[in-house]
Amino acid sequence: MIFELAQVNIARLLAPLADPQLADFVAALDPVNALADAAPGFVWRMQTEDGNATSVRAFEWDAGDSSGVIVNMSVWRSVEELAEFVYSDEHREVLRRRREWFERMREAVTALWWVPAGHRPDTAEAEDRIRHLRAHGPTPYAFTLRQTFAPGSELPEPGRPDWLCPA
Repeated sequence: MIFELAQVNIARLLAPLADPQLADFVAALDPVNALADAAPGFVWRMQTEDGNATSVRAFEWDAGDSSGVIVNMSVWRSVEELAEFVYSDEHREVLRRRREWFERMREAVTALWWVPAGHRPDTAEAEDRIRHLRAHGPTPYAFTLRQTFAPGSELPEPGRPDWLCPA
């Protein structure tokens, strides 16, 4: 069987999306999404007719006192190709500013997992993977770029040292 890599990441908003505090983040959505869409290894990303996923209702159980949770979910051919995009110069520019827009979260906010080629995960699946990662740490069921698993493997593989968040 051929597998693809699903990823989800979430963020708790410091203000509503329409607030001027988030204007630079909102302005970066289309260019960053276009970079992802054109990146080697990109397969699919969750989006509405607006071209992004900011209006998708999910992870509401995790909102706390924030202005809400936004979710990004995509599918890639490999861990390496996802990491190439995530840690590209253009995407790092946005990552470096995330504390201006999102609450700092101590819990896992990103989960990766293997899916059969052609499968497109839904938000319920993504919520389950985040919950599992928070409860059990990285496993073949849900893992991170710091500790990955090959499809069908029970043995963890360390992520590369340059796969560390810049902020």
